[in-house]
Formats: sequence, structure tokens, C-alpha cells
Amino acid sequence: MKKNNFYVAIVAVLSGLMLAACGGLGKMEKYIEELGASASPNPLEVHGDSIQLAINGKFPEKYFHKKVVVEATPVLVYGSSEAKFEMKGYQGEQAAGNYESIPYKTGKSFSYTDKIAYAPGMEESTLQLRIHGSKGSKTADFEPLSIGVGVITTPYLLKGDDKVVSSTDKFVRTLPFSKSAEILFDYNSSKIKPAALKDSSIIALQNFMAEVAANPKMVVTSIQFVSYASPEGEIFLNDELATERGEAAKASILAGLKKAKMDSLFTSYMSVTAKGEDWDGFKKAMESSAIGDRDIIVRILQKTGDLQTREQEIKNISKTYTEIQKDIFPSLRRCTIVINYNLEGYSDAELVALGKSNPDNLTYEEALKAASLTEDLNTKASIYQSAAKKSDADYRASNNLGFVYYMQNKTADAETQFAKAYGMAKNSETSCNMGAVTRLKGDRAGAMKYLNESSSNEAKYNKGLIHIQNGDYSSAVSNMSNYKTFNTALAHLLNKDNGTAQNDINASNDSSALADYLRAVIAARSNNAADVATNLKSAVSKDGSLAAKAQKDLEFRNFKDALNF
Repeated sequence: MKKNNFYVAIVAVLSGLMLAACGGLGKMEKYIEELGASASPNPLEVHGDSIQLAINGKFPEKYFHKKVVVEATPVLVYGSSEAKFEMKGYQGEQAAGNYESIPYKTGKSFSYTDKIAYAPGMEESTLQLRIHGSKGSKTADFEPLSIGVGVITTPYLLKGDDKVVSSTDKFVRTLPFSKSAEILFDYNSSKIKPAALKDSSIIALQNFMAEVAANPKMVVTSIQFVSYASPEGEIFLNDELATERGEAAKASILAGLKKAKMDSLFTSYMSVTAKGEDWDGFKKAMESSAIGDRDIIVRILQKTGDLQTREQEIKNISKTYTEIQKDIFPSLRRCTIVINYNLEGYSDAELVALGKSNPDNLTYEEALKAASLTEDLNTKASIYQSAAKKSDADYRASNNLGFVYYMQNKTADAETQFAKAYGMAKNSETSCNMGAVTRLKGDRAGAMKYLNESSSNEAKYNKGLIHIQNGDYSSAVSNMSNYKTFNTALAHLLNKDNGTAQNDINASNDSSALADYLRAVIAARSNNAADVATNLKSAVSKDGSLAAKAQKDLEFRNFKDALNF
């Protein structure tokens, strides 16, 4: 029985030529099983958009006639078309030409590799070996010899599930604020003059407290009465005086609140902090004053730590001290009232409602947050469109608008927005998204450049898709390790790891027809006939077109019973 392979075909040529020249056909027939020639893979497989063929074997000793020349060309025939692999020539030791010489006495090992581009329809094909032989002036073309049937196209099951990345908002629901006012006191006094309570800052503070009482989104956290004395006289007395001023200010504000019937809302938040002599305030006031000996006074403050000594040295500059008493000390005799409060922003429900009804009234961060909380994609797009028009808009509105368009399968619109965002800020998010839409256009090299700029897991996954397309299955597995999807299962399968492929497709929760079809392929490669039948039946029930695909898919060549749909 003769083998259908590359070398058997060469032997057939030699047999015919040598039969005409000097016989020897019987000897060649006897040793044909010893050639060991084989084509790999069988069936052929798509690998990175190409079909690669390898043939290896050995010409036995005293086999190749010294004056024979052989040209052999593998040809893939599909439908009415064909694609030729590279021709390979061999010649005997005494033949004229530049082909690989085969010694008659010792024989020689041979190897052949070549690849052709895959074209649709090649999955149903026949691999033929077309042979032309010559000896001197005599030539012969032999009947094409079939050495393989069909091409496996499993890598083309790849799903276009490129990952894109949305940008996060910086919305802060609770924002801290403060409102302050001051009450000034006379020298060595803690009494509040009526005029002090009529100061514009005190009136504004009282009006503000009324506003807080009426607005539930304004939440007071503390009301501090921070009181001071000017740094003159006895330290102990000044400490007491500062405390008295704080208590007096607190009592005065409370009296006004009681009159307005708001004291119960604020009393628990009030506290007095007496700071005593305000040397820090004095130093700042001196540094910004026009007093002639200002620099001297500041140096005294810097080099003298003892407060009494410091005060005495300043007093010694008598003229300057008089100016200080007049221009500096009065502003230090004070109590500062500080209301600390939080402004509570819109609730999630309020943001969603405003996003739907009037997104233009939202701030930029509020709009981004509102869109993120909204389920309807059309409404999301509308909010992001509004956000993108705001004066403080950055790349995020355009990036997220592109994200929404991508989810809506509006890839051209998505690319426009992603490109705009990338132009505003080249970062991990925008680079990943540009890579995704670029791959979908068929530009793998361009997509990879973008994806290499991104450190996101999404970008790594997208690189894995390109690696699958390029036939680099180990790199695909490595890049996609953070996910368990249809495509990660496919990558593991193509990388000859059936077990992990099975685990990933199960963990993916993908119940689509194509996922069931992939399960059937995994089962076939695992020689599990029952699961091949079960999963093919499920796949075809969901998508009838898969029946025809399965019938010609060589993954199932050993499971004909499973193809009875």
C-alpha cells in the first residue's frame, strides 16, 4: 500500500523515469515504506492568516538516480481556485542544474516548509502534489497526487469583544466650607460694643446662619470662637482676657440666635478656644506694616523666645512702640468666629433626574457623575454631549461619549470621540480605546502601537486579540490572563491547553451559539464524543447556520455521528 505524501510522489516520478531508463521499480516499491515522509499538520491549519506546510523525510541509500531531476509543487485546490506553495527541486549527482543534490549511495534527509495566505473557501480543499520530472531530454508530468484534505479555521472563531475604558468622574458629594467674622475689643476689655455687632461681617454671619437653618444641604460641623489678646501686659491676665472675650462673643451670638429662635440648631456645635497673646498675628502684622523699625521688631521676634523679654525689648524702642499700640495692637484684640459646614451635593436620584431633564444646569463633575448613574445609553450620550461643551471640560467627556457610542455599535462615532479625547490627553484610557477601534478597522500594527502606550488590563486583553490573529497564542494567553471569556478559552485551545480552555469557557457564562460551538471544538480535541454531540446540537438550535459550518469543519472529522442534525 502506498502513502499519500510528498516524498511518495517524488518516488513515483523517479520510478517512472528509472523504469524507462534502467528499471529498478521493484526495488523502489520494496523500500517505499522506509521513506518516512510526512506532511504536517494534517489537516492544514490557519495560523496568523496563513497556512503553513512542513514535509520531512529521508531518501534511502541507492535510491535517487544520478541523472534524474524532480520538481514538486504542493497546490491547495478549493472550488474553482487554487493557491500554489513554493516549488522544491531535487536532482541526482550527475544531473545538470542547481537544485539540491541527492547522493545515490548514501541518500539524504529532506525537509520542506512554506506558507500561503488563507483565502475564504480554503477550509474545503484538497492539497495536491504536482510533479514534473526529467532525465536528459525526456520529461514527464504526472497525475496530481492528493496528500491532504481541508484546512482547519478555528482561529477565525475569534469574537470582536475589544475592551474600552471609561473615565471616572471627580464628583464629591460633600464639600467642606467655612464662613467667618470678627469681633474687635477695646484695650484690656471683654465687653462687646453695640457698634461691633453692627459690623457688616457680623450681619453677614447672622444672615448666613439663617440660610443654613433653612437649607438641609448645608450641614454645620462646628462653630468656633477663637479669641486673642494683644501681646502687651501680663501674660496670665491676657490669657484670662482672651477666654473672657471668647465667652462674650459666644454669648452675644447665642443671644441673637435665641431672638431668631434658632439657638437650638447651633448651640451644640459651639466651642471657645482661647489663644492668649497673639504673637503670630503680631509678627504677620508687623511684616506687612509701614512702621519704620519693622525689620528690627521682626528680628527681635525671631531671636528672642522669652515672651516677657521680647515685649520689653520692643517697648525699649519707644517711638516705634507708640506706633504699634496705635496701628497693630487694636486688630489683635479680637475673637474670630468660624462656622465650619458641609455643602451636601445632589443625591444620585437628583443627579439622574437633572441629567435627563436639564444637564446644562449641572457642573462638569456633576454631569459626568449623572451620566455614570444613568442606564439608558441615549440619555448617557446626551449628558456627555452637554458635559463636553462646558468651559472646564477635559478629555473625559469625549472619552466617555465614545465609550457609549462603542456600546451602541456606532464605531465610527466612537472613533471620532476617542480620537478627540486622545488629542486632549494621551493616557492609559485614551490609548487603549484608540487601540480598540484601530484594530476593528483591521490595522493590527497601528492598534498595537496605541495599546503599548496603555498599562490597563483592557489594553492587555486587546493585545491578546491581536496575538490570536497573528498566531502568537502563548502571548495571547499571557496578555489575557486577567479575564475568562470566549476569546481566552479560544486562546488556550489554540495554545493546545484544552483543560484551561474548558475552564475559561465555562467561567465566561457565555451561552451564545458560538460559545456552544467552541465547547464542541474543545470536546473534539479532548476526544469527548458525547460533549461534541451535546454542544453542537445546542449551538445549531440557537443558530441554524452553524449546521453547515459544522458539516465541513475538520475539527469534527472523527465525529460524524455528532453531525446528524
